Amino acid sequence: MTAALLVAFDVDGTLVGRDLVISGGVRDAIARMLAAGSAGCLVTGRMYRATLPFVRELGFSTPVVCYQGAAIIDPATDEILAHSALSNEVVRELIERTERDRMHLQLYRNDEYYCESQNRFSELYASLSMTQPVIVASLREAFAFSPATKAVVVADEADARRYAATLSEEFAGRATVTRSLPEFVEVLDPAVDKGAALRFVAARLGVAMDRTVAIGDSWNDAPLLEAAGFGVAMGSSPPELRAVADAVVADVAHDGVAEAIEKYVLARA
Repeated sequence: MTAALLVAFDVDGTLVGRDLVISGGVRDAIARMLAAGSAGCLVTGRMYRATLPFVRELGFSTPVVCYQGAAIIDPATDEILAHSALSNEVVRELIERTERDRMHLQLYRNDEYYCESQNRFSELYASLSMTQPVIVASLREAFAFSPATKAVVVADEADARRYAATLSEEFAGRATVTRSLPEFVEVLDPAVDKGAALRFVAARLGVAMDRTVAIGDSWNDAPLLEAAGFGVAMGSSPPELRAVADAVVADVAHDGVAEAIEKYVLARA
C-alpha cells in the first residue's frame, strides 16, 4: 500500500542537536505520523552506520539516504540501491589542494572515513558521527586509484564558509560543494544532492513528489526542500534555506520537527 505522504527528515540540526538525542515530543509526533499511514525517511550527510541507529529508533523501513545522497541503502538488507562516487581525478586534486592549504580533509569509502591525523577537527566529527576515523600515513597513497563516496573538509566556521566558496569555484562542473554543519564543507559527485535522492526514494515507494514533505536546517538541504512537494525549514536555518522553504518552524531545541508534523503532515495525510 502506498504511503499517504513521504516525509524526509534531515538529521543533524533537524531531528537532533549536538547532544544527538531525539526528543520525546519529536518521537511521539513521528509515531503518530507513521500510525496515520505516512512513511518517513532519513536524508542526511551522515555515513550509513552513523545513521542506522536513528533509523532503528524511529522504526523507519524506507531506504536510507546517506552521504548527501551519494549512497541510498535498504536498512532491512544493507543493500546499496544507488551509489555515485566522487571521481579519482577530483579526489587526487582535492588532496593536493587541501595539503597546500593545510586544511583537514576526510575521505570516505566503504562506509569508513580516512584522514591523516587525529586533531580537534577529526575529534569534532567523530563525536557528532559516533564513529572513529581510519588514520593513514598518506591519503595520496590510500586513494591513489580509488574514488570516494564523498570528501569533507572540517574547519572553523568562518574558514569553512570561505573554503566552500574556494572549492566551489575550483571544482565547478566537476563536483558539488555544499555545507552541512557550519564547520563541514562537503564535496560530492556533481550528480549528487538530497533532492535527487528524495526523487529516487519516492519513485521506489510509488509516492508522487507532490505527496512528499521535507524538513531540514542547513545549506545542503536546499535541494531537498526544493524537490519536495512541501519544504519546511527549521528556525535555525540560514537565509538561503528559508528562501526556498514553504514554511519555517521552531528550531531543534524547541521541537520544530514535531511542529512541522502537526501542521503540515498530520493535517494533510
